[in-house]
Amino acid sequence: MDIKDLLKKYSVFILGLYFLAVGIVLIVRSALGTTPISSVNYVLSLNTPFSLGTWTFIVNLLLIMGQFWLIRKDRSRQDTIEILLQIPFSFIFSAFIDFNMALTSNLQPSGYGMSMALLLTGCLIQSVGVVLEIKPKVAMMSAEAFVKYASRCYNKEFGKFKVYFDVTLVTLAILISLIFTQGIEGIREGSLIAACITGYIVSFLNQRIMTRKTLYKLLPGLK
Repeated sequence: MDIKDLLKKYSVFILGLYFLAVGIVLIVRSALGTTPISSVNYVLSLNTPFSLGTWTFIVNLLLIMGQFWLIRKDRSRQDTIEILLQIPFSFIFSAFIDFNMALTSNLQPSGYGMSMALLLTGCLIQSVGVVLEIKPKVAMMSAEAFVKYASRCYNKEFGKFKVYFDVTLVTLAILISLIFTQGIEGIREGSLIAACITGYIVSFLNQRIMTRKTLYKLLPGLK
């Protein structure tokens, strides 16, 4: 693969990160909760001086360290490269989140209908980001990579471990919220809706709309 094709792949991946960040921010702005993957970061951002993007980067770094621990007994050079590559992409993703949080600072839903519209729009845009992220097959974000190495380490199915991971994050977010406020912040019905429908939207887009054939027509380097 030449440099031009590789740059195209990474450009698509970074574009996916931007869409993913926009989707997460819109879900947050819906005031109906946030996604499981952002739940801990969001609750911490509500109760500390640090932004959502900053906490996203910090948590991603913890997940990266966790990956190294998971494969400490069986680590290949390829594994090390894949994990280290997550650091700059985590920084970019976190910057995208803070940029869009600032961009939408005045976006306040006037009613439940608008909140739900923002939530569903966020889920759709987030799903587009996920598809653009996985299509180039050049890197993984820290949460998915952590699940990948954990499922490999403990010989569990990726999908099942992903469910355990998401439930753990939401539980931690609730506990952190209770510690700080004696109540539950950042976890609402929107969190459940986002968790339930995003996977289906990703599957539909991946198989019917944003197929490899379609993207190949737009970007021939995506082989």
